Amino acid sequence: MCGIVCYVGEKEAKAIVLEGLKRLEYRGYDSAGIAVQNGSEIVCLRAVGKISELERKIGERVIKGNSAIAHTRWATHGEPTERNAHPHTDESENVFVIHNGIIENFFAIKKNLEKRGIVFKSETDTEVLAHLIALNFEDSLGEAVRKTMSQVEGTFGIAVIHRHVPGEIVVARRGSPLIIGIGEDGHFAASDVSAMVRYTNKVVHLNDNELAVLTAKGFSISTAQAKTVTRETETVEWQPEDVELGGFPHFMLKEIYEQPETILNAMRGRLEPGEGVPKLGGIMPVWDHLKECRHIEIVACGTSYHAGCVGRYVFERLTEIDVQVEIASEFRYRKLNFPSNTYIIAISQSGETADTLAAIREARRKGARLLGIVNVVGSSISRETDAGVYNHAGPEIGVASTKIFVSQLTILTLLALLLGRHQKLSLTEGVEAIKSLSELPEKVKKTLSQDNHIQAVAEKYYPCSNWLFLGRKYQYPIALEGALKLKEISYIHAEGYAAGEMKHGPIALINPEMPTVAIVPQDSMYEKMISNIQEIKSRRGPVIAIATEGDDRVRQLADEVIEVPPTLEYLYPILTVVPCQLLAYHCARFLSRDIDKPRNLAKSVTVE
Repeated sequence: MCGIVCYVGEKEAKAIVLEGLKRLEYRGYDSAGIAVQNGSEIVCLRAVGKISELERKIGERVIKGNSAIAHTRWATHGEPTERNAHPHTDESENVFVIHNGIIENFFAIKKNLEKRGIVFKSETDTEVLAHLIALNFEDSLGEAVRKTMSQVEGTFGIAVIHRHVPGEIVVARRGSPLIIGIGEDGHFAASDVSAMVRYTNKVVHLNDNELAVLTAKGFSISTAQAKTVTRETETVEWQPEDVELGGFPHFMLKEIYEQPETILNAMRGRLEPGEGVPKLGGIMPVWDHLKECRHIEIVACGTSYHAGCVGRYVFERLTEIDVQVEIASEFRYRKLNFPSNTYIIAISQSGETADTLAAIREARRKGARLLGIVNVVGSSISRETDAGVYNHAGPEIGVASTKIFVSQLTILTLLALLLGRHQKLSLTEGVEAIKSLSELPEKVKKTLSQDNHIQAVAEKYYPCSNWLFLGRKYQYPIALEGALKLKEISYIHAEGYAAGEMKHGPIALINPEMPTVAIVPQDSMYEKMISNIQEIKSRRGPVIAIATEGDDRVRQLADEVIEVPPTLEYLYPILTVVPCQLLAYHCARFLSRDIDKPRNLAKSVTVE
């Protein structure tokens, strides 16, 4: 991991790939490097830290060349040092390779290569690729890469240039995303479309165990078995301005404020108010089978897992389907025994999350059918599932997910409502649900209008080194998500708990220096949450309540109150998560954290 961008064409390559690297900064990284080819000359520069450090190292140096590969690294093997940064080379410095993923058998390969007298210059698994490609090279770089693919185990997205094959870049993937961009003056390859969206919106996705040879004039795709592949070009919906700050100080804040539009985009063209039935064209290929489903397993990681946890409660409320939610990284290590007619719903913003991909592949082996909820069109999960729903949320640049989370909640609700209307929900209930969904964008805007108040709350409590988030039922996953956001970007220790578990241990932590965020809308758990707040207050713990507007009872109990408009019980999470996001953002800002690129984190986790 983490970011790849390549260009070969008629223009000077250095500036193009450096700009592409900057557009990949949001993915998280610890070092960066570039290799620019001009005939048989290849200039390679690497630096630890931000891309600005790489630019400083380049300085005013003129680096000519019409092809280049560039990389941002998130360390997996070896510390963040210049010698571990990409690109890596063979001993003769003919082969230059960049790599996302993990080579699982690198240790055995390395030992064999060392027995042959090859001296390694880094601690990385990537370096074995450079040496193998050099050993396998005869007269075709593509064939050398293809042979190397058969020798390595694990996941990779790689890009390779060779000193004696100017004007050609070879890319290959197995489990780590790579996308080809078709430009007017050349061709691109990148791990993320945002790296090349300024230059082209025409892309082709590589599948696993495929490689492509790129030149200024064209590209060719083939399998690891040398079978030629023909694939249609896709058009990216994003615009260059979608990956700009647009006047906001951070992408995270911009994306929090985009959430009303995000919810609208998740529902656009999908609502039938008169019938109380959503329209989800993406699942129509499996609808006849899906509507008879009685068991669903949701698999996801991180924030997407929390969305799935909310989804379980929504499905239980609106359908007769039994729903389980699993952390994807644990899912495939269980002894899976699915009831007949089971569906797996995989949730992932990028559609490339390695653990989630591994989970759905294992589920398919066990006979389950697969649905995907992803944001990136053409991503691996969208291609490997039987059907699914796109978020259509545009790019999310901040590492800490915000707008995609509310989009996922909206889509899960639409899916549950669609199935529920074919099972037990009345027309009246369906119409009420769609009306309430339609009102959410304005209600999120109203919640956002309290930003100054939330900022003041954050300013009061950000010095506290430990926080607790409490919720029940629909709000329990929001407590988990609120704690995760605070941890991710402010580095404050925070825990999310089911409020009923307080008396089973966590209440021992309560003291005047530990704020509790109590998520207490007026729902079926309201009275029990009031009791939990009273327990905290009796132990002198400060309480920040997220409550329904006009709730005087909560206002009398809590130290701070952040209000959300009233809505249906199962829709409250879409509102209550917004104050949690803003609290985390402002705490991180007061602590001068790198909000969009928090330490040690990557946006798209493409290794297990």
